[in-house]
Amino acid sequence: MKIVVIGGYGHIGSYLVPKLVKLGNEVTVISRHERQPYIDDWAWQSAQFIALDRNDTATFTKSLIALNADVVIDLVNFKFENTKEIVAALKQTSVSHYLFCSSVWAHGRAQVLPVDPNGLKEPLDDYGKNKYQSERYLKNEYRQNGFPATVIMPGQISGPGWDIINPAGNQNRQVFQDIADGKEIVLPNFGMETLHHVHASDVAQQFVDAIQHRNQSLGESFHAVSASSITLYGYAQLLYHFFHQEAKIAFLPWPDWVAKVNNPVDSDKTYYHIARSGQYSIANAQRLIGYRPQYSVEETIELSIRGAVERGAIQVK
Repeated sequence: MKIVVIGGYGHIGSYLVPKLVKLGNEVTVISRHERQPYIDDWAWQSAQFIALDRNDTATFTKSLIALNADVVIDLVNFKFENTKEIVAALKQTSVSHYLFCSSVWAHGRAQVLPVDPNGLKEPLDDYGKNKYQSERYLKNEYRQNGFPATVIMPGQISGPGWDIINPAGNQNRQVFQDIADGKEIVLPNFGMETLHHVHASDVAQQFVDAIQHRNQSLGESFHAVSASSITLYGYAQLLYHFFHQEAKIAFLPWPDWVAKVNNPVDSDKTYYHIARSGQYSIANAQRLIGYRPQYSVEETIELSIRGAVERGAIQVK
């Protein structure tokens, strides 16, 4: 098949493009700039690259239509307006499958666990609202006009090549370093909120699964996550054990924790992660498209942290 991947050099694309090439597909990557993916793979030599800026709507749309791909995978669509534009463009082609990368951030606070990917959502921020608006639009287009759309919703995408979300729910490297040094860390509340890390390779595999089970995936939303989520407390315990340190974990009520952190960027990221704490169900992905994540949440975290140590992001004495 002729497959176009929009935004193919990031976390997901670094694993997805090689998978698609090795299955015998003709793969074209669209990105503003060509750059090194997070992992080396011979398959990249067989992928084509086209430099396009989505903000240049006319040129982007004209080029996408000209490619006339069988499958379009959209990994960097963050605005509802972009979704409407690309649907209008693809309707002028013979596309048989459009896969939209959403996010578990399209969910707000959970009422019942595990969370259903096709249930009603009440997103908390503009990012999530745009993703959910796009999801609803695509499903409506599928139901009313037969537009061949599938929605994939990754959790906290993790891997060995970048900084992952830490046990405090943000991206401050110092939390990892303090644990590696055997120092005390402080978690908000009782540390019982959850994160749902997923290896980027598993997210990529779900896109592949959806393509290979096209009829079953059309009109559906799927959570691309590991089989289980992890509490902030459990995550911290895992890392102290990983670094062979005695766990030293303290807790503070949310207002006191925010005051102690004294960093609006970190506390805002933590808030939006833990306010929507959840266990995101993969039942429909398992049943309909045969999704089986290769990595558990613990394995995903450990591989990511091992990678951070190897590239010097975390210093080990």
